[in-house]
Amino acid sequence: MSTGIRFDGVTVAYGGNAVLDAFDLTVEPGEVMALLGPSGSGKTTALRAVAGFVRPAAGRVLIGGADVTDVPPHRRGIGMVVQQYALFPHLRVDANVAFGLKARGTPRDETAARVAEALEATGMAGYAKRYPRELSGGQQQRVAIARALAIRPGVLLFDEPLSALDARLRSGMLAELARLHRDLPDVTMLYVTHDQTEALTLADRVAVLDRARLRDCGTPRDLYRRPRTAFTASFVGDANLLPVTVTGRGVRLGDTDLDVPTGDAAAGAPATLCLRPHLVGLGEGPNALRGTVAEVQWRGVTHRLGVDVAGHRVTADVRELRETPAPGSGITLHFAADDAVLLPAGEAGGAAHG
Repeated sequence: MSTGIRFDGVTVAYGGNAVLDAFDLTVEPGEVMALLGPSGSGKTTALRAVAGFVRPAAGRVLIGGADVTDVPPHRRGIGMVVQQYALFPHLRVDANVAFGLKARGTPRDETAARVAEALEATGMAGYAKRYPRELSGGQQQRVAIARALAIRPGVLLFDEPLSALDARLRSGMLAELARLHRDLPDVTMLYVTHDQTEALTLADRVAVLDRARLRDCGTPRDLYRRPRTAFTASFVGDANLLPVTVTGRGVRLGDTDLDVPTGDAAAGAPATLCLRPHLVGLGEGPNALRGTVAEVQWRGVTHRLGVDVAGHRVTADVRELRETPAPGSGITLHFAADDAVLLPAGEAGGAAHG
């Protein structure tokens, strides 16, 4: 039976400083929820609160509808995978996977069956008699996942599980974790990462944290296409965030009037215009932005152009150019009205990062 997670006003503080502040979030049964944010945002603290490694100063943690705030970690029915694998070097793979089962007093025959099942699920069945030192980093992480799965948890916690892997292995493990989610639809997964690609690839929903508080939550597609805050726009994908003033027919950037949806924003109000770099085109078109080339980066399939427009940097990712514009030359960019998102005034004026 699927088991969900609920944070009910959870606050965790160290030395009087809140590292997680009045955190409310519900993870539905069988859902993969990614906690995304910069270092110090509170995402790992939230995970540790579910695991039982930290006790909230206020609020409750519920698993499967039951309050587990005061329940010790080993009685919460969870599995956990961390970034450094935490395998026992003196034990073979099968013994590592069996460790949690033996600690729970699982009968020997059942333990053997569950170990075989977990190793098969993670593609490590052929490595049962090897030691961790005989495995690659990606293989060791699969063993760590198998160990977490062997106890058949209702909730599986991931704490930056791919950060120790190189780019190629990370890509492969992302595919494996996505497959694991499809094969185990009843397991609820809470996945902590600072890597937007991991969050967008794996999660059903993403919770964005910053400075100990929840800033946004939604599907990866919604957060990317229609972010609600400038922080979300800048952290979930790359974004141009430009300070504009709302007019009667759109917005004004410097001396340029732009035709974009403004919703219920009042004329004369300050706002932030969000433009994704890959949606900014080169040349004349609707919503033309004229500026000066500041930098050109070749990125294989695309060129990234940094263009100074009305005192602000606008970044455009365009398909590989046969001839690249020279720094200091004049250039025109454009974008479609439907590709722009108007956000409350706030963090703005910078080029996309990444």
